[in-house]
Amino acid sequence: MADSMDEDMEDTQPLQQDLTCPVCQGIFQDPVLLPCSHSFCRECQHRSLQYNKKCPVCREVFEEGQAISNRALSSACETFLKQTNWRSSHKRPSEDTCNLHLKPLELYCEKDEEPVCVECVTLHSTHRLLPLKDGAPKCKKELSFKVRIFEKKVETYKNMTHKLAGQAETLIKAEFQRLHEVLVTEEALRLKALASEEEEKLAAIQELITNTNMDIVALKELIDTLKKEMGNDDLPLLKNFQNLKRQAQWTHDDPCLPNDSLLDMSKHVGALSFKIWENMQAHVKYYPVVLNPNTATPWLSLSPDLTSVKESPELLTTPENPERFDPCIFVLGAEGYTSGKHRWDVIVGDSPKWIVGVCKESVARKKKFTVSTNRGVWSIGLSKGVYTVLTQERSELQVQQRPERIRIKLNMDKGEVSFWDGGTAKHLITLKHEFNERIFPIFGPGLHSTPMILAQGKMAVHTS
Repeated sequence: MADSMDEDMEDTQPLQQDLTCPVCQGIFQDPVLLPCSHSFCRECQHRSLQYNKKCPVCREVFEEGQAISNRALSSACETFLKQTNWRSSHKRPSEDTCNLHLKPLELYCEKDEEPVCVECVTLHSTHRLLPLKDGAPKCKKELSFKVRIFEKKVETYKNMTHKLAGQAETLIKAEFQRLHEVLVTEEALRLKALASEEEEKLAAIQELITNTNMDIVALKELIDTLKKEMGNDDLPLLKNFQNLKRQAQWTHDDPCLPNDSLLDMSKHVGALSFKIWENMQAHVKYYPVVLNPNTATPWLSLSPDLTSVKESPELLTTPENPERFDPCIFVLGAEGYTSGKHRWDVIVGDSPKWIVGVCKESVARKKKFTVSTNRGVWSIGLSKGVYTVLTQERSELQVQQRPERIRIKLNMDKGEVSFWDGGTAKHLITLKHEFNERIFPIFGPGLHSTPMILAQGKMAVHTS
């Protein structure tokens, strides 16, 4: 009986070898077939794919997804297992052993950048193989170089952040200092006006006091005269009575404060804060749109107050944030719109090339693209002396004279963006679209030293 079993095992050995995975040395489980005709367990093939995209047997390159299920081999394996009642007790290879030969990983292939076993030497005959103790330091050295590069980037970004924060702090302090000086000047003017009126009113009151004092002296003299005459005998008093009566007449007006003799308090302190704020308009600039520096391509330089943009003389060091255009030469407005009416003017001057308009928030930022409405940009532009409506079909825009100022009107509710000659108020073109996401002003000044400038808006105080 034992001899019979041994014979059966000997008979199955060649078949078992044909049904054995060359990687795990176990009977195939869910085998897959590579283009090179070699088969492996699906899991073994997947594990091998994590190292490289080469067949573990012949080292032929294959692409992920090219492996197909080997159903015939899978059926043969299932039949073999049922007939022989054979169960593989073989353990799957550990991470420290070769997937192909199940030998310890003791060498490092410098070309393929992976650890291999001694049996893999024939597969790497033209490659330089190193002991693990020599391969690890080389990898660490290369990674250390990468780390230093990233550390320098971090330091550069930190310095940039500190620089930007410092610039912002300086600008904020300077603006508040300017407004503070305006308020100090306003305070001095109002105190001077108060002092001037006070001096004028005091002079009038002082004149009244002087005249009143003179009347008091005259009245005292008249009183003394009358009292003295009243002390005479009866006959002399009666003889002189008519004369005394005439002397006793007082024709001067009684002293009283003249009109407007008091300080006009309502003029100096009435609604003081509103009057100061109203006067501050002359010292405050309003811009309907300002630029967002976080979206500007590194080739553009923005003014400190974010109201003009032009070509930078050198490539600026900027963070590679998702909002930034690179390599396209654009910058967006700081505020996006989802509803309402909006209007702003752009001074393009004599710049030979520019683009102005609006774009959707999801417009491409990190790749070049053709500016058109189907790319989410509604704009007009100037290039090579030709004004163009940048739609998909590209149509020339006829202008009577070169506009130096372009006015953009955006009506989100109607789905319209119109362009006007800001100098003559002549309508140029209106583009329509059903805007379904946030829309931003977009500016393309081109690589020129002529700045593109955002015009100031008008301010008005409305009271009721």
